Amino acid sequence: MTGTFINIATVLAGSAIGMILKTKLPDRIIKTVFQGIGLFTLFLGFVMATKTGSYLILVFSLVLGGITGEILNIEKFTEKQTEYFKNKIRFGGEKFSEGMLTAFLLYCMGSMTILGAFEEGLKGDSSLLITKSVMDGFSSVALASAFGAGVAFSVIPMFIFQGGLTLAAMYLGKFIDISLINEMTATGGILLIGLGINILEIKKIKIFNLFPALFFAVLLAWISSVYQSII
Repeated sequence: MTGTFINIATVLAGSAIGMILKTKLPDRIIKTVFQGIGLFTLFLGFVMATKTGSYLILVFSLVLGGITGEILNIEKFTEKQTEYFKNKIRFGGEKFSEGMLTAFLLYCMGSMTILGAFEEGLKGDSSLLITKSVMDGFSSVALASAFGAGVAFSVIPMFIFQGGLTLAAMYLGKFIDISLINEMTATGGILLIGLGINILEIKKIKIFNLFPALFFAVLLAWISSVYQSII
């Protein structure tokens, strides 16, 4: 998992630079950067959402994911755990959890992440993830200057998700169809749109409660591909 470890290193380095800048820049500049990130998040979300090959899979993934997330109340659980963690380490501001979530979604929900992890898992080629690492490093400077320490801690879910994809590709790669990648990317794009709305303070959307939609996107895409191969 060389690519993932390099990715973690660049995000931590960029976050450190961003947090230093945060202490040096006036609040009005931080606010403008914050709004710029919100607009970029919306744009990236719309681009990613167009990857879907089936609007039905996309909408059912969101519906089923939202129902599951509300039943499990993932949002409340995550907020409690984040607050506990933040108090334990006595590090991070009021946007700690928002920064961690924003960074994780931006770094991990794109097709570049998924394809890069698969290339490393299947072929041992880390070049795509290393290219992504450089981009993420620069992005983390801007993100950390707006959100603070939460961006650095996004490397924890990044390691689990991106590293998990690499390991999955090593053992299950031949069973993974491109449609599964596209539907996960598109669903992640919808979550990014919701996150952009949150960042711009247009309306509060429970993004964590929609996270199970990613699982349902893969499941429904797999069922659809199996069904099409049968008929």
